[in-house]
Amino acid sequence: MPNLKVWPGRPAPLGATWDGKGVNFAVFSEHATQVDLCLFDSPLATKESHRIPLPDQTDYVWNGYLPSIRPGQLYGFRARGPYEPHRGFRFNENKVLLDPYAKAIGRDLIWNDAAFGYRVGDTAVDLSFDGRDNASTAPLSAVINPAFRWMGDKPLRTPWHKTLIYEMHVKGFTNKSPWVPREWRGKYAGVACEGSLRHLRALGVTAIELMPVHHHVDERSLSERGLTNYWGYNTLAYFAPDIRFGSQRDPQKTINEFKRMVRQLHRNGFEVILDVVYNHTCEGNQFGPTLSLKGLDNASYYRLADSARYYKDYTGCGNTLNMQSPRVLQLIMDSLRYWVQEMHVDGFRFDLAAALARELHDVDKLGAFFDIIHQDPVLSQVKLIAEPWDVGPGGYQVGNFPVLWTEWNGKYRDCVRKFWRGDGHTASEFATRLCGSSDLYEGTGRRPYASINFVTSHDGFSLNDLVSYNHKHNEANGENNADGDNHNISWNCGAEGSTNDPVINERRERQKRNFIATLLISQGVAMLRSGDEFSQSQQGNNNAYCQDSPISWMRWKLSEQEEKLLEFTKKTIQLWKDQPVLQRRKFFQGRMIRGELIRDVLWLTPLGEQMTDTDWNKHYTRCLGMRLEGQMDDEIDERGRHITGDTLLILFNSHNGQIHFSMPPHAPGEYWQPLLDTATDNLLKRLRASEPYPLQAHSLAVLKLARPRKSLFKRTPKST
Repeated sequence: MPNLKVWPGRPAPLGATWDGKGVNFAVFSEHATQVDLCLFDSPLATKESHRIPLPDQTDYVWNGYLPSIRPGQLYGFRARGPYEPHRGFRFNENKVLLDPYAKAIGRDLIWNDAAFGYRVGDTAVDLSFDGRDNASTAPLSAVINPAFRWMGDKPLRTPWHKTLIYEMHVKGFTNKSPWVPREWRGKYAGVACEGSLRHLRALGVTAIELMPVHHHVDERSLSERGLTNYWGYNTLAYFAPDIRFGSQRDPQKTINEFKRMVRQLHRNGFEVILDVVYNHTCEGNQFGPTLSLKGLDNASYYRLADSARYYKDYTGCGNTLNMQSPRVLQLIMDSLRYWVQEMHVDGFRFDLAAALARELHDVDKLGAFFDIIHQDPVLSQVKLIAEPWDVGPGGYQVGNFPVLWTEWNGKYRDCVRKFWRGDGHTASEFATRLCGSSDLYEGTGRRPYASINFVTSHDGFSLNDLVSYNHKHNEANGENNADGDNHNISWNCGAEGSTNDPVINERRERQKRNFIATLLISQGVAMLRSGDEFSQSQQGNNNAYCQDSPISWMRWKLSEQEEKLLEFTKKTIQLWKDQPVLQRRKFFQGRMIRGELIRDVLWLTPLGEQMTDTDWNKHYTRCLGMRLEGQMDDEIDERGRHITGDTLLILFNSHNGQIHFSMPPHAPGEYWQPLLDTATDNLLKRLRASEPYPLQAHSLAVLKLARPRKSLFKRTPKST
């Protein structure tokens, strides 16, 4: 670039923007005395070829326009200013910094001591100043061309009550799949190839929730142990898709590959939801590296303690983004809108979302973050899912998020696990969770779909391990099994880990079916952890965040038992799709239907009688029935028509023994027809009122109210 020209630029938009003629660079820093743009010739470059002081500063945004720059250019910033940790300032112009608005990553971080703003090992710790240059190892941003042929792609806008979420890791889902071409395994392209799509279509899910795909950094401590941050909850760049999931590790091609994945998933009827981590970054606390925000303006981007040398940590990851700063709010909002408008995703799951609601200290559901989301014409129209807790005081906020938001319902997970483990005093709450958790959501004007129901997720035991281990087994993580949650509410069914005991193995298979069936018949939105549909195991590891290994990768060569569970899962999902009464948009009211003594939901004892307060309060109540009325006068479709479906009877038994469950009354000529039983494939044909159903130990059964079919032919009278 011998004729490199630099003109005054524009303060908006932030980042590097290619306009077809040149590139505008803009970056925010309120406290820097100067910000320089550094241009690199290749990912192998050990230093920048040009260092250009940005010529203009408007409202704390440093900017410049370079007419000779083209897409593909690698760049970073250096920020000058005071290095005074006690005041919260950690400027160090020896460090090349990643653009917070980088749309693509041109080079990943290479760990060494130069990544830190202080002298590693110095007795003064972070108060010291490191003069080494990190240009040869710093992560680099890349200028992109946003042009892409979307070919008419539009949002699917699947209604919440018809949504079934499938939580997936890009690499874990594709890395060992025999139906994914070898060069696409572990990549975005592998998710969108026909082999992957065939499995997803056959399963019947409607939305793919991708674990973090924002470019992240593997912690140095993990790298030194030969591990990686496999899950990716350690974000470096909020606009850039992780280059490790790109087939060619080329910045522009990685972006286009991600877009093609989204386009192909949409064509096959799947929405795309991103798991996003806006609560903290990969720069950690005062001992963390200086990679981007910390070096650009530490005091503006992060929540600092009273002694500004230290960080407020509501996340357990060293730092928390400063939600009191308008520029931090802008960074998050610009990132979210970018993924919706430019990358066409359909929604977001916010990791540790309670941290985003902290303005002063306490969680405030009326905070600025929610206000700007609610009024935004783009983001208010997409799916918004909160992980409604963080690790700070008062951080458990299940049920306390405002309208427009759905929540991972941790109370649903815990209660369902307790019921099927056989714990006492769970029946009443279990019924509430099955009905959509009205105690959590109805009072704030939300609907049953505010509850994202799940039994397992990436965090914790897999479904197979939930019924196979009483204790975590995280030795492979190298932390002496001290990491991960000790409160798993699991039951190994009689033996810890794998066993050849056929009785225990059958009990485990039945328990898996119980959990899957319960999840699908519950009001709300079900989320299925990938691999649970065919018994994926992590060998008892309940915190596999650092396991980029067979522990985490889905194993597609299935045993006969695993094939059976997969077929059961498909069958149960189809049952959910076929039954409108399982997809209600409103909470049950328990009222009579059309003046008759038929309630929209009725709870029954094994005698076929309505549950009383005494029944609910018995600590040993572990068997109950749930009758769902198919005549739903309070439910209408998009054209105002009343929705009518089958009346269902769902029987639950978490006792150790069989219970004969008497069928409730029905009209003359009607009978109960079994549709599903987690204990057997040999379903009974029909049962009349008061007839007992042989409900096996640790099992669930679903029956529908049916009438005899009328003959299609009129009987011809006999001649005389």
